[in-house]
Amino acid sequence: MKNLLVPIGSGGNAANTLQYAIDFAHALNASVYVTQIYESTKVAGALKNIDALLEEETNKEIQDILNKVDTKNVQVSSVTMKGKVIDSIEAMAKHLKIDLIVSSAKSVSLDETVYLGKIAGSLVKDIEVPVLIVPAQYRFKPVSKILMAIKSGKIKPGDVLEPLEKIVNTFSATIDLIQIITPKAKDEEKEVSEDLIKLAKTFKTTENGTIFQGVLEHLHITEPDMLCVMRRKRGFFAKLWKKNTVKKSYFESRVPLLVLKGIV
Repeated sequence: MKNLLVPIGSGGNAANTLQYAIDFAHALNASVYVTQIYESTKVAGALKNIDALLEEETNKEIQDILNKVDTKNVQVSSVTMKGKVIDSIEAMAKHLKIDLIVSSAKSVSLDETVYLGKIAGSLVKDIEVPVLIVPAQYRFKPVSKILMAIKSGKIKPGDVLEPLEKIVNTFSATIDLIQIITPKAKDEEKEVSEDLIKLAKTFKTTENGTIFQGVLEHLHITEPDMLCVMRRKRGFFAKLWKKNTVKKSYFESRVPLLVLKGIV
């Protein structure tokens, strides 16, 4: 992982999320791009140059946040862009060859019942780049233990596991891999890739009524520094993220959540 992208909103956690990303990038020897998106506004008359004013204000907000963090000699570049938030981030990720997006769980929402806000939820659901979701006010610490939870262990050929492998190698972390078998699980879903098993320190299957029950149960048992899951079009977390937000009453991770992409 060489390039990390940090989209920041107007919430009070922006500096903390950026500092986490910088600390993480420092360990990985990676670069950081921090971005904020502003939407074009059509205004007639004297304010027809509102876009220029919005860009200036957005750049100022980014600079204010940069002034609050310690860059630790990490290359940190700021990028502003006009457009729809998710479309702009997707275009930026392709152009800058982003390997990982680091996002706050909530960038704007003040609703304390929400774990995953609309922007973070959309990043997970709609963009084909791995996402690392950082809980509010979470401070960086080296990753020593990762809990990886899967429903199906099938992985299509490619670089799906590269972010996870990089984290394991950088921090000498270990992985506890659990496969959660639900009552309606199909036989083909019980297959597990050899690459996954080789990467893990321990592997076991567990039977639970739902995927989320299994994850929450093992979060308490293993007490990891990071939770890793796979985003699939069907299956793990698909129902949770279909509306782009996740309530704490359904699911919450109090450690960074790594969501891998490109899974069949």
